[in-house]
Amino acid sequence: MGAQSTTFADGVREAGAIVTFSGRVRDVPGGLDVMEIEHYPGMTERALTQIATDAMARWSLEDALVIHRHGRLAKGDLIMMVATAARHRKDAFEAAEFLMDYLKSRAPFWKREITADGADWVAATDADEDALKRW
Repeated sequence: MGAQSTTFADGVREAGAIVTFSGRVRDVPGGLDVMEIEHYPGMTERALTQIATDAMARWSLEDALVIHRHGRLAKGDLIMMVATAARHRKDAFEAAEFLMDYLKSRAPFWKREITADGADWVAATDADEDALKRW
């Protein structure tokens, strides 16, 4: 699911900087078998669109894209991607970091790590919350 445009930066001529970040499913102690990610489609799409819109206004972005996968993912699979386009690199980098911090702690996804020992729901960590507070 994306926000702002289906073709990122299509037609953007003023952007001097494009920043992208992709996150992968990490292994966990004891070995991850699979990560299951649940969401409510309408609610999630609205939330991702709103946060991308907020980032575009706050950092004067030319475009922004947020993609987050759901369902069953194996370790090493791509789980998310953000991309930002701005006239200057500082805005593009800061907006990308903001979007990543939001995804880690506030995006409406529920993640469950399944290992040989069982399944545990993943909660935002104190470090995730602290990262989001700086914005």
